[in-house]
Amino acid sequence: MPQQVWLITGASSGFGALLAEHALKAGHSVIATARNPTKAAQDYPQIASLGGKWLQLDVTSKTAKEEVEKSINDNGGNIDVVINNAGYGLLGSIEDISEDELDTQFQTNVYGLVRVTKAALPFMRAQRSGTIVNLSSIAGFAAGPSGGAYSMSKFAVEALSESLSLELSPFNIRVLLVEPGAFRTKFLGSHKLPAAGLTKDYEGTPLANILAMFDSMAGKQPGDPVKAVQRIMEVIQSQGLGQGKEHLLRLPLGTDCFPRMLAKLDSVRQNLEEMREIALSTAVDG
Repeated sequence: MPQQVWLITGASSGFGALLAEHALKAGHSVIATARNPTKAAQDYPQIASLGGKWLQLDVTSKTAKEEVEKSINDNGGNIDVVINNAGYGLLGSIEDISEDELDTQFQTNVYGLVRVTKAALPFMRAQRSGTIVNLSSIAGFAAGPSGGAYSMSKFAVEALSESLSLELSPFNIRVLLVEPGAFRTKFLGSHKLPAAGLTKDYEGTPLANILAMFDSMAGKQPGDPVKAVQRIMEVIQSQGLGQGKEHLLRLPLGTDCFPRMLAKLDSVRQNLEEMREIALSTAVDG
């Protein structure tokens, strides 16, 4: 496939770093962003050695859109693939999470994604091609205890991606929504907790049990991130297992993710059927 220009946010670890490396090895030009590109370059020297360019970018900054626009212009004014990977998880009870903490979660996971996407879209519209890849999560499809704030942000990414895919199809711009389960990245080890701690009444509840499980699960997740990145690459490039999947919005990943999504769909369908009579009883008479 011809060389493309890729921009990957949050390339300092996890899926972002692996995607940057794989894209470079596939022959593409990569702009890899990080809040601290100096440290990222030290941690992942292969990105620069393969020809990748580091860009200092804090997606929560109001200037992020302009910084991405400038970077694209500085690299020839072309952009083929944007991977919105920057994000983190805020875990804890909704009662204990402050509004400022919730705002920071959304500034990173939602508004940051919007800023980067808005920067790239004029270039993609002009060339009538491009791919926007948004990293969501199984938690963006099925929420659980302790994940309210994180799931809220990822549900927003799901809604945004659904809408964008319809808005951008006339311009031959594809949206791909990646929904990983638990993979052996540093995500669990880097999650944040509310400064207020945990309200005592939640001790011994499903919320506290899930938090404890997360603490013990790091390094034992069932998913292989290298395999996940290979599948993401194949779907983006319509190669391997990704052939013929160009029309699909969602890319679920993980042996834990897939059954959880099916269970959610079954639960919603059951809820709909049991509420059918009530739902259909509300039409205007006559």
